[in-house]
Amino acid sequence: MNALAWLPQLRAPKLTAEQIARRAALPPIQPLDDTSLDDTRLVVLDLETSGLNVHRDLILSIGAVAIEQGVIHFGKQFERTLYRANHPLTETVLIHGISPSEIEQGGAAAATLLDFMEFAGQCVFLAYHAPFDQRMLTRGLRLDLGHKLRHKFIDVAELAPMLCPEAELGRASLDDWAGYFRLNNSQRHNAAADAMITAEIALILLSKARAQGITTLAQLHTRLGHWRQLRQARNAGV
Repeated sequence: MNALAWLPQLRAPKLTAEQIARRAALPPIQPLDDTSLDDTRLVVLDLETSGLNVHRDLILSIGAVAIEQGVIHFGKQFERTLYRANHPLTETVLIHGISPSEIEQGGAAAATLLDFMEFAGQCVFLAYHAPFDQRMLTRGLRLDLGHKLRHKFIDVAELAPMLCPEAELGRASLDDWAGYFRLNNSQRHNAAADAMITAEIALILLSKARAQGITTLAQLHTRLGHWRQLRQARNAGV
């Protein structure tokens, strides 16, 4: 095997002059500051990928929905499939249901990711098990768009047990929390559907946060930090 076979993956993506200009014009990030939760644009994100290896696998589809002023904007959703050449039929494809023919008809990766980042705008991303989506999006933007992701992410899988300790769900799945809140979504394991059910859960959690005196991004970030420390201390004492 050629030891330099991986080098082409590091080459800058080929973008048009228009795409380069659009990339340069992307809005700044939303810091986790004293901005009110009600005044923050939150974009709930779900990615379907070719696998779970954040160093090798690729984004196959993006589903996202915007929350503004505490309301899900059904007219502000993003759902796209990305073209991937010679994509094989794998176990993950059987799970998320994206056929090779759909991948063949998908949009070019650079154009799709650029459209998505324009849709996201100046936001904070929410996702269930957010570190995975953050790493996959970071890699996809670097490889396909030559863009460095700086947006902040908040993990709904952490928010839920922090704000609802009475649920006692522990390491719960998205389905577990949907069931706890009595939400129904028959289209699970589809990026757009998963983003929507996550957004519905997020709205409930944001309401609980306000009831607990958490009204700004900074307060939410600080509370999450304290919750993680307490959880680690408890786990260390087990």
